[in-house]
Amino acid sequence: MALTDTAIKKAQPAEKQYRMPDDRGLVLLVRPNGSKLWQLRYRHEGKEKTASLGQYPDVSLAAARALRDEQRKLVASGSDPVAVKHAQRKAKAVSNANNFEAVAREWWDHWRHARTSDHHVTQTLRRLEADVFPKIGTRPVSEIEAPELVELAKDIEKRGASDLAKRSLQTCSQIFRYAIAHGKARRNPASDVKPSEILKGRKVENFARVSAAELPQLLRKIEAYKGKPTTRLAMKLMALTFVRTSELIEAKWAEFDLDAARWDIPGERMKMKTPHIVPLSSQALDVLRTLQTITGGRELLFPGERDHAKPMSNNTILKALEIMGYGPHSATPHTGHGFRGIASTVLHEHQFEHAHIEAQLAHAERSSVSAAYNKAQYLPQRAAMMAWWGNFVEAAAKGNVLPLRKLA
Repeated sequence: MALTDTAIKKAQPAEKQYRMPDDRGLVLLVRPNGSKLWQLRYRHEGKEKTASLGQYPDVSLAAARALRDEQRKLVASGSDPVAVKHAQRKAKAVSNANNFEAVAREWWDHWRHARTSDHHVTQTLRRLEADVFPKIGTRPVSEIEAPELVELAKDIEKRGASDLAKRSLQTCSQIFRYAIAHGKARRNPASDVKPSEILKGRKVENFARVSAAELPQLLRKIEAYKGKPTTRLAMKLMALTFVRTSELIEAKWAEFDLDAARWDIPGERMKMKTPHIVPLSSQALDVLRTLQTITGGRELLFPGERDHAKPMSNNTILKALEIMGYGPHSATPHTGHGFRGIASTVLHEHQFEHAHIEAQLAHAERSSVSAAYNKAQYLPQRAAMMAWWGNFVEAAAKGNVLPLRKLA
């Protein structure tokens, strides 16, 4: 006889558990503690089995019967309901372990050990927790698509934090690369998102630059430049050191220690008015030694054409770039300052520490009291980074590509 709600409610616990049958294998198990559990009795591959369908009254009589019918369809198709449920639970557990937040925290724990700035490490996680996890944290990392990242970045930009939106995309890209390396994803959707195409950013026409992909062609054109040798060497040195144009053309030989592979720029020549150190790669030293044979007997590295006591004009480099096809009205405009943007992009993509890149770009503000100390901040790490950058520029000029830098 089929069960009724009244019969179920009146059922009282006994010393031993007992079952109340309904219909087509559905039974209600009444336990000594008074709990009532729905079960489905069925046979699979000749063996009698039992599947749990939930607890009464959380699962009503009508709901239990609906579940019974679904499970019996699985049996009829040759499947085992218990095995199917186990597989679903396992799949959900794997999905939860591979959602973006779980993978991001795993990446962060791996990434942080190679960082020297505790503040940067903490801030990176806080930005993820504040801006990224609420949007895509629960999504399986292998299923996230580029439009989701675009929406994430635009939401950050709405707060007036365009730079933060760009850095969040860069961090997401590193996480996806980590996921790919560990078999948790097959592609990096962040690579499909170009910040300049989705974020308003700032209009900086004076700092136009080629893309990293276009850099090799520019370097080859600089190498083949037929103008003054000092102009060609100035462009090469700018590419290798990515200092500001004024810092380069006003450079004096007294600022260089070639044996120590170091360039000390005095504070009065810096935008932030504090001293700055530029570690010199072997490629930069080669350029300087070549330049030394031309202007080594003078005070300035790049003396003016008519008045050797004054530095070359900023327009000298701009004009040379224009002659090579990189003028302001060309399809690929570029300025001396553009090398800074390329270096920042490439170094970030190759997972160098953000704080080290900013320090080498001399972006960090320094007080007059701490300037002498801060100019050497992260110097060993910056020297290694500049050596890598010199190899990258050299390889790019030859049409080669350095592999993704391996983190320690």
